[in-house]
Amino acid sequence: MVFAHGFGCDQTMWRFLAPAYEDRFRTISFDLVGSGGSDLSAYDRAKYGTLQGYADDLLEIVDECATGPVVFVGHSVSTMIGLLATIQAPEKFVAQVMVGPSPCYINDGDYVGGFSREDIDELLETMDANYLGWSSSLAPAIMGVPDRPELRAELTDSFCRNDPEIAKHFARVTFLSDHRADVARSTVPALILQCSDDLVAPRAVGDFLHRHMPNSTLHIIDNVGHCPHMSAPTASSRAIDNFLAHALR
Repeated sequence: MVFAHGFGCDQTMWRFLAPAYEDRFRTISFDLVGSGGSDLSAYDRAKYGTLQGYADDLLEIVDECATGPVVFVGHSVSTMIGLLATIQAPEKFVAQVMVGPSPCYINDGDYVGGFSREDIDELLETMDANYLGWSSSLAPAIMGVPDRPELRAELTDSFCRNDPEIAKHFARVTFLSDHRADVARSTVPALILQCSDDLVAPRAVGDFLHRHMPNSTLHIIDNVGHCPHMSAPTASSRAIDNFLAHALR
């Protein structure tokens, strides 16, 4: 079981969820290049100018560390990294768990991504002008769960630890990406795991994915925020267990 973190995070964010699977799977977590404890000198702005660069890295990790097809668990932007990898090499994946996924963050006609293009442009401009201030204001809103200040502080600290120039580039790649056309191309069984109140990925996004993605299951967790693997790990693992019980039969 391979775990991949979201924007501004690192692999330690899986410590609430991954241990629940260590007795059944060999669990692997890693930092995306440019994040966490990764080698920042390996960050190639051309390679990582699209999410495909990260998908290629994921496939290398699977080839190196796994002896057979894996269960991929991705959070936020990593759900689309996993999606691209399953399209490129479906035989390497037995299932994919998408925590807070979004194929496109920008509203477009009937599609509701949660943000207007003006919203995203303003977000990126604010980030360019004052990365630490942006992180300190946005990270708590992304985490949600106002009754868990320690989690809000952890995500803020994680955002602030990232190299600002790399983070700004990764943010543009993340928030301006549009993988709606790729959704139907992924046939690997998928669990779409969403929170009932998520600032980043509203319910309409999950409905879109479920409608267009073959072999998908949609599960809504009663939780505020974008990080249920941290703020609601028991509910998350219960949903994943139910999904895997069918997907791995």
